[in-house]
Amino acid sequence: MVAIQTGRLYGIGVGPGDPELLTLKAFRLLQSAPVVAYQAANDHESIARSIVAPYLTGNQIEVCFHFPRALDPDAAQELYADAIRPIAAHLAAGRDVVVLCCGDPLFYGSFMYLFTRLADRFITEIVPGVASPMGAAAAIGAPICYRNDIFSILSATLSVEVLTAQLINADAVAIIKLRRHFEKVRQILTDLDLLDRAKYIERATSIDQRIISIEDVDPRNVPYFSMIIVPSQTQF
Repeated sequence: MVAIQTGRLYGIGVGPGDPELLTLKAFRLLQSAPVVAYQAANDHESIARSIVAPYLTGNQIEVCFHFPRALDPDAAQELYADAIRPIAAHLAAGRDVVVLCCGDPLFYGSFMYLFTRLADRFITEIVPGVASPMGAAAAIGAPICYRNDIFSILSATLSVEVLTAQLINADAVAIIKLRRHFEKVRQILTDLDLLDRAKYIERATSIDQRIISIEDVDPRNVPYFSMIIVPSQTQF
């Protein structure tokens, strides 16, 4: 009997937007893999692919998949299984697959949904990337933590009560997933007297990066890739 050699699955972080933030390891794997896969919303270009577009060889198989934001976890199972089926087929056929992920693959990344469904069937390797809070802090020029500071990463989708409690108990905070929840977050920051410390940034490190005063943000036009950083007050 001849053992069947399957392909390897690679989840590579491509960083928050600047193509030059791609690691050397991610670059090497990206150019050597026969199959490159990436998530994209319906009728939208893949942001992860656009970041690494200059590095694609032009002779690779590309697989675009879509993970719908299903509210019911049970309903999502079948949708996710369908989305990753082409990737599993390439791996089963012996082809390595590089999956692109904005930021870091294991930090709120779409790759995690592939990992939990494929890592027990195929050899899998994760290549870390620059996570969005790190990219945002660097772009803003705001040191996040000193010494024993507590740093929290919060989703704006959380309730007012939870966000308030977490903001009170942390020394520094990054608030993600703002979009429709921006006004709620801004009001909480105002109530906690944190507005002067808060820094707002859109599309950190990309050519479309925008840093503006949080008071001037139009809550009707907050993109998905936006963030509020509340840096530490510790000084040395």
